[in-house]
Order: sequence, then structure tokens, then C-alpha cells
Amino acid sequence: MRYVFTLLLLATWAIRADDYTGPRPPKADVLYLVHASNLVPTEVTEAQQEGKKDDTTFSVAGAASSARTPLAEPIFLLRSEKIRPDSLELYRFEVKGGRRQLTLSRKRKDNSGPFHLSITKLDKDLYRVEADEALENGEYSLSPNGSNAVFCFQVY
Repeated sequence: MRYVFTLLLLATWAIRADDYTGPRPPKADVLYLVHASNLVPTEVTEAQQEGKKDDTTFSVAGAASSARTPLAEPIFLLRSEKIRPDSLELYRFEVKGGRRQLTLSRKRKDNSGPFHLSITKLDKDLYRVEADEALENGEYSLSPNGSNAVFCFQVY
């Protein structure tokens, strides 16, 4: 019996040794860019939606996001309470008329996304979200599928 208890105790210590020890987002349900040990909040806003025949356009005010990263494959942290990390999609905006916009069409394909993401659970409610492919310089947003909530950032 003592042998079993010792094994369980060692297994518990081994599991605890893998606990995440890096920076933690101060706010839940906000995506943060990871820059070494610093967290930079993404620009959180709602996209305006307009529909025309076979196209749906989503737009955000302003030509550039205040959240910027030099990384072509950015890494984000999310402390999730309401947002399901596996529902996130990454899209590229076009800048037109002083605003960022994305047009999704049923007929034509383009290179605006969604881009591939890699999601890793770090702790009970903490997730690492990574662009799984190199992004060109430009304006981007992460958004939960089926929602107009957007987390904007710029790759420069």
C-alpha cells in the first residue's frame, strides 16, 4: 500500500511540474499578443455587417489596428470564460476608404482566410492560439465563428 501511495504522490508532482508558468491575461475573453513575457491586448470591437446578393462584407472603423506585431506567425493567449477557443477563425482585412473590411463570397475564392490556427490548452481556462501559417504584412482579425465580435491586430 505504501508503494502505491508513493507512486501516486510522484505522479501528482510530475503533473504539477508541467503547469504553465508564463504570463496570464488580465481580462477573460480577450486575445493577447505574446511578445516574449509581455502581453499586448488586441483591439476588441464589433464588425459591422452588410449583405449583398452572394457577398457579405464585415467592416471595422479605422485604417490600422492599435495592436501590432512584427511576427509573421503570431501567438496569442486567451483566458476563456465565454469564448470557445476552437470556434476562433483568423481573417485578413483589406483597407478601403479609411476602414478595414472583409468580403466573404459564396461564388469566388480569395486569400482572406480563414487561416489555419493551432490551439493548445495550457491550464484550466488558459489557451495558446497560434497562426499555423506565415501571415503577410497587413490587418487581421480573430473572430468566434458566428459572431461579429473581432479581435484586430496588425502584422508589420
